[in-house]
Amino acid sequence: MTSIRPFTIEVSDEAIADLRARLARTRFPDRETPDDWSQGTPLAYMQELVRYWLHDYDHKRLANRLNAWPNFITEVDGLDIHFLHVRSSHANARPLVLTHGWPGSVVEFLKVIEPLTQPEKHGGSPADAFHLVMPSLAGYGWSGKPTAPGWGVQKMGSAWGKLMARLGYDSYFAQGGDWGAIVTSHVALQNPGHCKAIHLNMIVAPPDPATMNDLTPLEQSALAGLKHYQDVDSGYSKEQGTRPQTVGYGLVDSPAGLLGWIMEKFWAWTDCNGHPENVLTRDEMLDNIMVYWLNAAGASSARLYWESFGAGFADTVNTPMGGSVFPKEIFRASKRWAQQRYPNIIYWNELDAGGHFAAFEQPGQFVTEVRNCFREASL
Repeated sequence: MTSIRPFTIEVSDEAIADLRARLARTRFPDRETPDDWSQGTPLAYMQELVRYWLHDYDHKRLANRLNAWPNFITEVDGLDIHFLHVRSSHANARPLVLTHGWPGSVVEFLKVIEPLTQPEKHGGSPADAFHLVMPSLAGYGWSGKPTAPGWGVQKMGSAWGKLMARLGYDSYFAQGGDWGAIVTSHVALQNPGHCKAIHLNMIVAPPDPATMNDLTPLEQSALAGLKHYQDVDSGYSKEQGTRPQTVGYGLVDSPAGLLGWIMEKFWAWTDCNGHPENVLTRDEMLDNIMVYWLNAAGASSARLYWESFGAGFADTVNTPMGGSVFPKEIFRASKRWAQQRYPNIIYWNELDAGGHFAAFEQPGQFVTEVRNCFREASL
């Protein structure tokens, strides 16, 4: 089936009742021994969040926010792909596909949709307008769950090209962070001549050995961040990359388990000065977590790590590329490191604030970066 079907997000009363019952029965572990987040999401905060999710959160809020925009589903390579497709009112708007990662979702982009599609209302000009396509990764959100191996970053790069062609976009730009940055790189690799330029807010490029005796402050910080990630921040990725099915049982069965698993990353990866609610509201974070809960996506989303680790990271991407380096990003690269993998850099900026979830936590700056990058490119 190549049809594009309008889609409405629905959250049934039965699903809400089941969630509430599970939250009410949460069996908490004992308290962490240190007075910080070093062992994970602290017990007191988890208890507060569970109570809020149970009693105060509007469980239809997510559906209302997503349904404010046009949602669709289409089958690509045998799998249903969910996406938002928001066209600008400006006839000359340029097509742009935005791709999220883990533990994100299309929720990350809700605050940037209008500024990117109707820029004149948000400090831009009609020349900055984009038609936006925002797919849910395979196994994520309302996209289908693969039933056989093979849906890694390469296949999604190919699938996004087919999606854009099906929507009538022969030429387009692509943007992404986290796994979305890798998928976006594969959109460029697999759709030459159609994907005209890309922008990344997480640049996966290894340190250049030739620079080790002459490191810039950013490069020194990036190496320290990589060591921190490897030492104390990467346990989730090793579990999801090797045993996604095992961790999936808890993530699909227990809303509190899913909440603790994802909330810790909002703390670790945002530029939040010690508390995630300094940059994201409680409701915003729960909206994102609800995407995983409602779709029982704990295992299917984790499988992307199993599918994709070590696959396709070394390819040279010759498509014009722009990079925005946020200071609290997990993986950071200098421009000279990035040029080893992306030799055609048309835009580069190192920012003073922001983290991993750029569009989510710094929507204004994200919009500025996207505009500035693609002003340097042409279709």
